[in-house]
Amino acid sequence: MDIIIQSLGFKASDTLESFIRGKMNDLKSDGIVRANVTLYKGPSGNPESDYCEIRLEVPGNDLFVKKHNERFETAVGDCVEVLTQMIDKSKEKKVRERQAESEKIEDALLEGEGDDREVELEDVVK
Repeated sequence: MDIIIQSLGFKASDTLESFIRGKMNDLKSDGIVRANVTLYKGPSGNPESDYCEIRLEVPGNDLFVKKHNERFETAVGDCVEVLTQMIDKSKEKKVRERQAESEKIEDALLEGEGDDREVELEDVVK
């Protein structure tokens, strides 16, 4: 997975960048192509003025999270936590869809057992 870190309006320290890379490597998914991490400071009057945006480029729709906190490290941790939940939810949805598809195929094959004609798998999937 490629990790692109951008800091807008300031220079991110090496420790912050290594922290971000470590957190991003905790995301377990084979489908992640690239992670775009953007860090920036909000208005100075806001006590929680450090913002983190993460866009995960995955097949299909990209995943995007934006969080803010007093420190960039906390905001990054919050983003990674939400992204982990989003990835898990996406995986569960794919598994449910595959199970529903296999159940439809099984039902169609069982219906076809009573007939003398042979049911082709291609006919069931259509």
